[in-house]
Amino acid sequence: MKDIDSTASWQKLRLFAVTWPIFIDSVLRMMLGTADVFMLSRISDEVTGAVGLANEIIVFCILMFGFVGIGTSVAVAQHLGAGKVKEASRISATAITINLIFGILVSIALVVFGEPLMHLMHLDPQQIAIAKKYLTIISAFIWIEALSYAISSVLRSNGQTRDVMFVTLGVNVIHIVGNSLLIFGNLGFPEWGVTGAAVSTVVSRLLGLIVLVVILYRRLQVPILLKHYVSFKSKIVKQILSIGLPSAGEHVSWQSQYLMIFSFINIIGATALSAHVYVMNVTNYFMALGMAIGMGTEIIIGHMVGAGAFQAAYHKLIRSLKITFVLTFVIVGITSIFRKELLGLFTDNPDIIAMGSTILLLSIILEPGRTFNLVVINSLRAAGDARFPVMMGVVSMWGIAVPLAYYLGIHLEMGLLGVWIAFTVDEWVRGLLMYLRWRSRVWQSKSLVKPSGEVMAHSA
Repeated sequence: MKDIDSTASWQKLRLFAVTWPIFIDSVLRMMLGTADVFMLSRISDEVTGAVGLANEIIVFCILMFGFVGIGTSVAVAQHLGAGKVKEASRISATAITINLIFGILVSIALVVFGEPLMHLMHLDPQQIAIAKKYLTIISAFIWIEALSYAISSVLRSNGQTRDVMFVTLGVNVIHIVGNSLLIFGNLGFPEWGVTGAAVSTVVSRLLGLIVLVVILYRRLQVPILLKHYVSFKSKIVKQILSIGLPSAGEHVSWQSQYLMIFSFINIIGATALSAHVYVMNVTNYFMALGMAIGMGTEIIIGHMVGAGAFQAAYHKLIRSLKITFVLTFVIVGITSIFRKELLGLFTDNPDIIAMGSTILLLSIILEPGRTFNLVVINSLRAAGDARFPVMMGVVSMWGIAVPLAYYLGIHLEMGLLGVWIAFTVDEWVRGLLMYLRWRSRVWQSKSLVKPSGEVMAHSA
């Protein structure tokens, strides 16, 4: 007996309706880090550089939490597409527990090894002293983000992208207000500076988590039973990890090569470091567009693959790519016109603004390649083809990005511009490789679940 009717669930999903809340949510999440950088830049560029580096380490960990979230999104979407809603609910429970355990382990590791890691990245001792306070406080409670990530993935896979967006909006409002009170000591609150920014971040994320849990139990077609949080089925864990672990490998490879290149930037100098941090706080919003369309496409393609609608899935990715490429090129092009004014919001140092402006101009070429890459990789994962992106990613990141960044940035003394040229080459190479993989249709044999006869007939 079919547990709940979800016949042709993918036909009810529209890319714009699914994507725009994800885009707003992604932008709002990035604003959490940008708010800290922007408000702390009022103290000094040195403080900003230190906190920017601490945030890179934190982002690395948050991306690691995503490996369960990605596996969950794909497994849940495919089961919903196949009409197997009870199984989707049980998968959700298992994923939430796995990410909570993983989050606690990461919190412990970061508290213990955070400072040695900053030493390895060649950060100035004075900046390490600043960044240590910020990193320690957020690290101790980073398990909150792990849990939030898992719940958000479950809700998005069920089509509830707006709920996640509104929660993130609330978190941002609380965070900005908290920053204003605790960084600068407004309205009689203590003036804690960097420590205040960290406390504000933790409190806002905790409140957001509480709201997500409430929404989770109001929105799922089949509510999660408490016993399912502690009773694991090996088949479910295997399905999540078959997508999640390769995705984790890709994230580890990307973020570790990025941290390696970040250490090159530290060698280039403090001006390059500050310029890089400020530019990243602008270009991350470009990336948010590609991530949003990629995740929206992933949800729809996951439902399509679960229902056996492979031809529809193939063409959905092609249409999404065209939309993403054009939008990214236009937005980055317009932003580059006002690049000096944007960087002037963060600093009045003319050397930093000049260096950062050059990088933002290069982004006209880089960002379409990055978003192109993001959309195709998400679609391959949604189909169950998770290993190929990892293998090609490792080869390109460590075979192209890292050595080319060192050669151009340090050996040829091109500085920060050389490093960003290396980023550009890497993104385009990987994007084209992923596209060729999609065109090959090898992914059609990688599905995690077979659709029920009724769903298959309806999809046909």
